[in-house]
Formats: sequence, C-alpha cells, structure tokens
Amino acid sequence: MRVALYWAPRLDDPLHALGSAWLGRDAETGATLPQPALPGLDIAELTADPRSYGLHATLKPPFRLRTGWHALRDAAMDLAARTRPFALPPLMLAEHHGFLALVESTKSAELQAFCDACVEALDAHRAPPTEEEIARRRPERMTERQRRLLQRWGYHYVFEEWWFHVTLTRRLTPEERAMVQPALAAHLGDAPALPRRLTELCLFSQAAPGAPFLIAERLPLLG
Repeated sequence: MRVALYWAPRLDDPLHALGSAWLGRDAETGATLPQPALPGLDIAELTADPRSYGLHATLKPPFRLRTGWHALRDAAMDLAARTRPFALPPLMLAEHHGFLALVESTKSAELQAFCDACVEALDAHRAPPTEEEIARRRPERMTERQRRLLQRWGYHYVFEEWWFHVTLTRRLTPEERAMVQPALAAHLGDAPALPRRLTELCLFSQAAPGAPFLIAERLPLLG
C-alpha cells in the first residue's frame, strides 16, 4: 500500500463535484462519474493519469509505509491538531509544465509552511525508495539541489521546489490545449476563484500498484 498527504476540496465545495466530474471519478467514494463531452477529443484518455490519483493537490507525495497505518494516522492527526485553518488564495486555471492545472493566483506563505510540515513531520513513516524507483524519476535530468532532495526526502519537488497545483489533464500539445482549456474553464465556471479555507488534511491511500487513490480519511485542522 502507498499513502499520500493531499489537499482536496471539501465535500460542500462546488469544486469537489465539478473537478471530480471532469476527471470521471470521485476520490471520496470511488464512484465512476460521467464526464462532460469534449467534441473531437477523448476526454477519458486526456484525464486518465490525474483520474487515477483523484482530485487533489500534493502536500506529501505518495510513499510506501515504513511503519503501519495506525502510526501514520496518529502522526497525521497530531500535525492536524496543531495546525490552524487558514485561507487559500483564489485558484486559477493555467498551463503548468504542459498540463492544465489549478494553481494559486498568489503565493501563500501559510500554505508553503503547511506543506513543508507535512513533508517533515510524516517522514519517519516513509519507506525509502528503491533504486528502480529513483531511476524512474530520471535524476540525470534534475538540478543538483533536486537530486539531494530526492535522496533525502524521496521526491524532488518539495520545499522551495514545490508548487501548489491540482492537475486536470495529461501533458497536452498546443493544439489540444487550445481546445481543452476553454472547455475546462467553462466547465469549472467561477468555482476555482471562490473564497475557501484549508480546514482538512486528507490522507489518501492506494491499495496496490496501479489501483486508484482514494480518500481514506479527512483530518480536521484544530490548531
């Protein structure tokens, strides 16, 4: 089993229903959802990769457990209990490294600090990556700093290399993006920019390699 610490929209947030429908799966229930029509393109294929992970933004990337589920959950509950809820910046749809994703309209120091705490506070429960897993990350393409982060934390996009993003497609060609971005923007409407607060830490789990990630538990921030 692999686990991850993610942000996911609250169930009463319109973004939960709209984003889940776009991806074709609800990570809360595991239900398959009908996707909107995308004339001339295969929306199921365009969203296959993000669909498997569920609608989310990564705080601590997926990892295999070194300890056990209950120990991990206790540590995550402790982090949530000492963290105060805070406002998220309005989100906006943008091209990001070739993907279409929701990103922060302005950087949030509180969000960065919370993500950093997730990476550090839960790391005792992370099994180190195998040599094969490291090789799949293509470290030869990374900066020296990213290679050090990969070796120490099991992933290279952490701390100052991290960015908040909710991935909604695979990498698109410019021609595909010209068709998909307006359709996605129309589907989401004003939901991304609505005021929202980060009030939960979501534990996601993957039962087996290739299985979809599901929300195992939503831990309220109580600080």
